[in-house]
Amino acid sequence: MRKLLPLVLLASLAVAAALAGSASSGSAAVSCSAPTLHKGTLTIGTDNPAYPPYFDGQEKSGTGFKSSDPYSGKGFESAVAYAVASQLGYAHANVKWTPVHFVNSYAPGKKPFDLYLAQVSYKPVRAKAVDFSNGYFDVNQAVVAFSNNKYAHVKTVAALKDAKIGVPLGTTSYDYVVRYIKPSHKPSVYPSQDAAVAGLKAHQIDAVVVDFPTAYYLADVELSNATLVGRLPTRGGEEHFGIVFQKGNPLRACVNRALAALKASGKLAQLENTWITSKAHAPFLK
Repeated sequence: MRKLLPLVLLASLAVAAALAGSASSGSAAVSCSAPTLHKGTLTIGTDNPAYPPYFDGQEKSGTGFKSSDPYSGKGFESAVAYAVASQLGYAHANVKWTPVHFVNSYAPGKKPFDLYLAQVSYKPVRAKAVDFSNGYFDVNQAVVAFSNNKYAHVKTVAALKDAKIGVPLGTTSYDYVVRYIKPSHKPSVYPSQDAAVAGLKAHQIDAVVVDFPTAYYLADVELSNATLVGRLPTRGGEEHFGIVFQKGNPLRACVNRALAALKASGKLAQLENTWITSKAHAPFLK
Protein backbone atom coordinates (compact mmCIF):
# COMPACT_ATOMS: atom_id res chain seq x y z
CA MET A 1 0.00 0.00 0.00
CA ARG A 2 2.84 2.43 0.74
CA LYS A 3 4.26 1.92 -2.76
CA LEU A 4 0.87 2.48 -4.43
CA LEU A 5 0.11 5.73 -2.59
CA PRO A 6 2.44 7.95 -4.67
CA LEU A 7 0.89 6.53 -7.85
CA VAL A 8 -2.60 7.35 -6.60
CA LEU A 9 -1.51 10.87 -5.75
CA LEU A 10 0.13 11.33 -9.13
CA ALA A 11 -3.00 10.11 -10.88
CA SER A 12 -5.15 12.51 -8.84
CA LEU A 13 -2.84 15.40 -9.67
CA ALA A 14 -2.94 14.54 -13.34
CA VAL A 15 -6.75 14.54 -13.34
CA ALA A 16 -6.81 17.89 -11.51
CA ALA A 17 -4.36 19.37 -14.00
CA ALA A 18 -6.43 18.12 -16.91
CA LEU A 19 -9.57 19.65 -15.43
CA ALA A 20 -7.79 22.96 -14.84
CA GLY A 21 -6.51 22.98 -18.40
CA SER A 22 -10.00 22.28 -19.69
CA ALA A 23 -11.44 25.17 -17.66
CA SER A 24 -8.80 27.62 -18.87
CA SER A 25 -9.48 26.69 -22.50
CA GLY A 26 -13.10 27.74 -22.26
CA SER A 27 -15.11 24.87 -20.76
CA ALA A 28 -18.59 26.03 -19.85
CA ALA A 29 -19.39 26.61 -16.19
CA VAL A 30 -22.85 27.92 -17.08
CA SER A 31 -25.10 25.89 -19.35
CA CYS A 32 -26.40 28.11 -22.14
CA SER A 33 -28.19 27.24 -25.37
CA ALA A 34 -28.71 30.84 -26.51
CA PRO A 35 -27.47 31.39 -30.08
CA THR A 36 -24.83 34.00 -30.93
CA LEU A 37 -24.38 36.15 -34.03
CA HIS A 38 -21.68 33.80 -35.29
CA LYS A 39 -21.72 30.16 -34.25
CA GLY A 40 -18.85 29.30 -31.93
CA THR A 41 -17.89 32.95 -31.45
CA LEU A 42 -18.91 35.47 -28.81
CA THR A 43 -18.98 38.97 -30.32
CA ILE A 44 -18.45 41.69 -27.74
CA GLY A 45 -18.87 45.39 -28.44
CA THR A 46 -17.24 48.33 -26.73
CA ASP A 47 -16.55 51.99 -27.35
CA ASN A 48 -13.57 53.18 -29.39
CA PRO A 49 -11.16 54.50 -28.13
CA ALA A 50 -11.08 51.90 -25.36
CA TYR A 51 -9.80 53.67 -22.27
CA PRO A 52 -7.99 52.49 -19.12
CA PRO A 53 -8.69 51.42 -16.46
CA TYR A 54 -11.48 49.53 -18.25
CA PHE A 55 -9.22 48.41 -21.07
CA ASP A 56 -5.46 48.17 -20.90
CA GLY A 57 -2.63 46.79 -22.95
CA GLN A 58 -0.92 48.75 -25.71
CA GLU A 59 -2.88 49.70 -28.80
CA LYS A 60 -2.48 46.86 -31.30
CA SER A 61 -2.40 47.39 -35.04
CA GLY A 62 -5.13 45.59 -36.96
CA THR A 63 -7.71 45.41 -34.16
CA GLY A 64 -9.42 48.66 -35.12
CA PHE A 65 -9.24 49.91 -31.53
CA LYS A 66 -7.43 53.02 -30.32
CA SER A 67 -5.80 53.77 -26.97
CA SER A 68 -6.00 50.23 -25.59
CA ASP A 69 -6.43 46.68 -26.86
CA PRO A 70 -9.59 44.87 -25.62
CA TYR A 71 -8.12 41.57 -26.84
CA SER A 72 -5.37 41.81 -24.21
CA GLY A 73 -7.65 40.71 -21.38
CA LYS A 74 -6.15 43.58 -19.36
CA GLY A 75 -8.23 46.32 -17.78
CA PHE A 76 -11.37 45.83 -15.71
CA GLU A 77 -13.99 45.44 -18.45
CA SER A 78 -11.77 43.38 -20.72
CA ALA A 79 -11.03 41.05 -17.81
CA VAL A 80 -14.73 40.85 -16.85
CA ALA A 81 -15.70 40.13 -20.46
CA TYR A 82 -13.25 37.24 -20.74
CA ALA A 83 -14.28 35.88 -17.33
CA VAL A 84 -17.93 35.88 -18.47
CA ALA A 85 -16.96 34.32 -21.80
CA SER A 86 -15.10 31.55 -19.98
CA GLN A 87 -18.14 30.87 -17.79
CA LEU A 88 -20.18 30.50 -20.97
CA GLY A 89 -17.64 28.11 -22.50
CA TYR A 90 -15.85 30.43 -24.92
CA ALA A 91 -12.06 30.30 -25.06
CA HIS A 92 -10.07 33.49 -25.45
CA ALA A 93 -9.55 32.79 -29.15
CA ASN A 94 -13.32 32.53 -29.72
CA VAL A 95 -14.04 36.05 -28.48
CA LYS A 96 -14.32 38.79 -31.11
CA TRP A 97 -14.40 42.49 -30.23
CA THR A 98 -16.21 45.05 -32.36
CA PRO A 99 -16.13 48.85 -31.97
CA VAL A 100 -19.55 50.47 -31.39
CA HIS A 101 -20.09 54.06 -30.30
CA PHE A 102 -21.28 54.32 -26.71
CA VAL A 103 -24.57 56.06 -27.58
CA ASN A 104 -25.38 53.49 -30.28
CA SER A 105 -25.06 50.64 -27.80
CA TYR A 106 -28.40 51.44 -26.16
CA ALA A 107 -30.19 52.96 -29.17
CA PRO A 108 -33.13 50.98 -30.60
CA GLY A 109 -32.49 48.51 -33.39
CA LYS A 110 -30.45 45.50 -34.39
CA LYS A 111 -27.05 45.17 -32.77
CA PRO A 112 -23.73 44.02 -34.29
CA PHE A 113 -22.76 42.39 -30.99
CA ASP A 114 -23.90 39.62 -28.66
CA LEU A 115 -23.12 41.74 -25.61
CA TYR A 116 -21.61 45.15 -24.93
CA LEU A 117 -19.47 46.62 -22.13
CA ALA A 118 -18.40 50.27 -22.05
CA GLN A 119 -19.40 51.69 -18.68
CA VAL A 120 -23.08 51.78 -19.65
CA SER A 121 -25.12 52.71 -16.58
CA TYR A 122 -28.55 51.15 -16.23
CA LYS A 123 -31.37 53.64 -16.75
CA PRO A 124 -35.05 52.74 -17.17
CA VAL A 125 -35.27 54.87 -20.32
CA ARG A 126 -32.37 52.94 -21.86
CA ALA A 127 -33.93 49.63 -20.84
CA LYS A 128 -36.89 50.43 -23.07
CA ALA A 129 -34.69 49.95 -26.14
CA VAL A 130 -32.19 47.31 -24.95
CA ASP A 131 -31.80 44.71 -22.20
CA PHE A 132 -29.32 45.00 -19.35
CA SER A 133 -27.62 42.34 -17.29
CA ASN A 134 -27.44 42.60 -13.53
CA GLY A 135 -24.81 45.09 -12.41
CA TYR A 136 -21.13 44.20 -12.56
CA PHE A 137 -19.82 47.45 -11.04
CA ASP A 138 -21.36 50.03 -8.68
CA VAL A 139 -20.15 53.49 -9.56
CA ASN A 140 -20.02 57.11 -8.39
CA GLN A 141 -19.54 60.19 -10.52
CA ALA A 142 -16.38 62.21 -9.88
CA VAL A 143 -14.88 65.60 -10.71
CA VAL A 144 -11.57 66.37 -12.45
CA ALA A 145 -9.98 69.84 -12.75
CA PHE A 146 -6.54 71.26 -13.35
CA SER A 147 -4.65 71.82 -10.12
CA ASN A 148 -4.42 75.59 -10.63
CA ASN A 149 -8.18 75.97 -11.16
CA LYS A 150 -10.09 77.59 -8.32
CA TYR A 151 -12.43 74.58 -8.11
CA ALA A 152 -9.64 72.01 -7.85
CA HIS A 153 -9.69 71.78 -4.07
CA VAL A 154 -13.33 72.25 -3.12
CA LYS A 155 -14.72 70.04 -0.37
CA THR A 156 -18.45 70.21 -1.05
CA VAL A 157 -20.86 69.75 -3.95
CA ALA A 158 -22.32 73.20 -3.22
CA ALA A 159 -18.92 74.77 -3.90
CA LEU A 160 -19.26 73.72 -7.56
CA LYS A 161 -22.39 75.84 -8.02
CA ASP A 162 -20.70 78.49 -10.19
CA ALA A 163 -18.27 76.17 -11.97
CA LYS A 164 -18.39 75.64 -15.73
CA ILE A 165 -18.74 71.87 -15.99
CA GLY A 166 -18.33 69.62 -19.03
CA VAL A 167 -19.68 66.11 -19.59
CA PRO A 168 -19.49 63.56 -22.43
CA LEU A 169 -22.64 63.12 -24.53
CA GLY A 170 -25.13 60.43 -23.54
CA THR A 171 -23.67 59.72 -20.10
CA THR A 172 -25.36 59.74 -16.72
CA SER A 173 -22.85 62.42 -15.71
CA TYR A 174 -25.07 65.05 -17.35
CA ASP A 175 -28.12 63.89 -15.38
CA TYR A 176 -26.18 64.03 -12.13
CA VAL A 177 -24.83 67.52 -12.79
CA VAL A 178 -28.23 68.95 -13.71
CA ARG A 179 -30.17 67.29 -10.89
CA TYR A 180 -27.78 67.46 -7.96
CA ILE A 181 -25.02 70.01 -8.59
CA LYS A 182 -27.46 72.39 -10.32
CA PRO A 183 -24.74 74.74 -11.60
CA SER A 184 -25.57 78.32 -12.50
CA HIS A 185 -24.01 77.67 -15.92
CA LYS A 186 -25.63 75.06 -18.17
CA PRO A 187 -23.28 72.05 -18.47
CA SER A 188 -21.26 71.88 -21.68
CA VAL A 189 -22.00 68.62 -23.49
CA TYR A 190 -19.19 67.20 -25.63
CA PRO A 191 -19.59 64.46 -28.27
CA SER A 192 -16.96 62.24 -26.63
CA GLN A 193 -14.67 61.94 -23.64
CA ASP A 194 -11.75 63.11 -25.79
CA ALA A 195 -13.70 66.24 -26.73
CA ALA A 196 -14.55 66.95 -23.08
CA VAL A 197 -10.88 66.65 -22.14
CA ALA A 198 -9.96 68.97 -25.02
CA GLY A 199 -12.49 71.48 -23.65
CA LEU A 200 -10.84 71.25 -20.25
CA LYS A 201 -7.39 71.82 -21.78
CA ALA A 202 -8.70 74.81 -23.73
CA HIS A 203 -10.14 76.28 -20.49
CA GLN A 204 -13.64 76.28 -21.93
CA ILE A 205 -14.72 74.59 -18.70
CA ASP A 206 -13.45 74.48 -15.13
CA ALA A 207 -14.01 70.78 -14.56
CA VAL A 208 -15.26 67.60 -16.17
CA VAL A 209 -17.60 65.11 -14.49
CA VAL A 210 -17.25 61.44 -15.45
CA ASP A 211 -17.50 58.10 -13.67
CA PHE A 212 -15.00 57.64 -10.85
CA PRO A 213 -12.57 55.15 -12.47
CA THR A 214 -12.41 57.28 -15.64
CA ALA A 215 -11.80 60.36 -13.49
CA TYR A 216 -8.93 58.56 -11.79
CA TYR A 217 -7.39 57.71 -15.19
CA LEU A 218 -7.74 61.28 -16.47
CA ALA A 219 -6.23 62.86 -13.36
CA ASP A 220 -3.46 60.35 -12.69
CA VAL A 221 -2.49 59.15 -16.15
CA GLU A 222 -3.75 61.14 -19.12
CA LEU A 223 -3.49 64.74 -17.92
CA SER A 224 -0.53 66.48 -16.38
CA ASN A 225 -1.17 68.98 -13.58
CA ALA A 226 -4.73 67.69 -13.06
CA THR A 227 -6.35 66.60 -9.83
CA LEU A 228 -9.16 64.25 -8.92
CA VAL A 229 -11.24 66.78 -6.98
CA GLY A 230 -13.44 64.14 -5.39
CA ARG A 231 -16.16 61.57 -5.74
CA LEU A 232 -19.74 62.76 -5.81
CA PRO A 233 -22.18 61.20 -3.32
CA THR A 234 -24.71 58.73 -4.67
CA ARG A 235 -28.08 60.38 -5.13
CA GLY A 236 -31.37 58.94 -6.33
CA GLY A 237 -30.32 55.30 -5.95
CA GLU A 238 -27.14 53.33 -6.56
CA GLU A 239 -25.78 53.64 -10.09
CA HIS A 240 -24.35 50.52 -11.69
CA PHE A 241 -22.88 49.41 -14.99
CA GLY A 242 -24.69 46.63 -16.84
CA ILE A 243 -23.87 44.51 -19.87
CA VAL A 244 -26.06 45.51 -22.82
CA PHE A 245 -27.99 43.16 -25.13
CA GLN A 246 -30.33 43.58 -28.07
CA LYS A 247 -33.89 43.60 -26.76
CA GLY A 248 -35.12 40.08 -26.11
CA ASN A 249 -31.74 38.36 -26.48
CA PRO A 250 -31.90 35.09 -24.46
CA LEU A 251 -28.15 35.34 -23.85
CA ARG A 252 -28.93 37.84 -21.08
CA ALA A 253 -30.14 35.09 -18.72
CA CYS A 254 -26.95 33.10 -19.30
CA VAL A 255 -24.75 36.12 -18.63
CA ASN A 256 -26.64 36.87 -15.41
CA ARG A 257 -25.89 33.33 -14.24
CA ALA A 258 -22.24 33.80 -15.22
CA LEU A 259 -22.03 37.08 -13.28
CA ALA A 260 -23.66 35.44 -10.25
CA ALA A 261 -21.05 32.68 -10.34
CA LEU A 262 -18.21 35.21 -10.64
CA LYS A 263 -19.58 37.17 -7.68
CA ALA A 264 -20.03 34.05 -5.56
CA SER A 265 -16.47 32.89 -6.24
CA GLY A 266 -15.00 36.31 -5.43
CA LYS A 267 -13.56 36.63 -8.93
CA LEU A 268 -15.51 39.78 -9.79
CA ALA A 269 -14.36 41.52 -6.60
CA GLN A 270 -10.80 40.43 -7.33
CA LEU A 271 -10.89 41.98 -10.81
CA GLU A 272 -12.37 45.21 -9.44
CA ASN A 273 -9.64 45.42 -6.82
CA THR A 274 -6.88 44.65 -9.33
CA TRP A 275 -7.85 47.22 -11.91
CA ILE A 276 -9.74 49.94 -9.99
CA THR A 277 -10.05 50.13 -6.22
CA SER A 278 -6.42 49.29 -5.40
CA LYS A 279 -5.30 52.21 -7.56
CA ALA A 280 -7.98 54.88 -7.42
CA HIS A 281 -8.57 56.78 -4.20
CA ALA A 282 -10.36 60.09 -3.73
CA PRO A 283 -12.39 61.79 -0.99
CA PHE A 284 -16.16 62.11 -1.21
CA LEU A 285 -17.43 65.66 -1.61
CA LYS A 286 -20.00 66.55 1.05
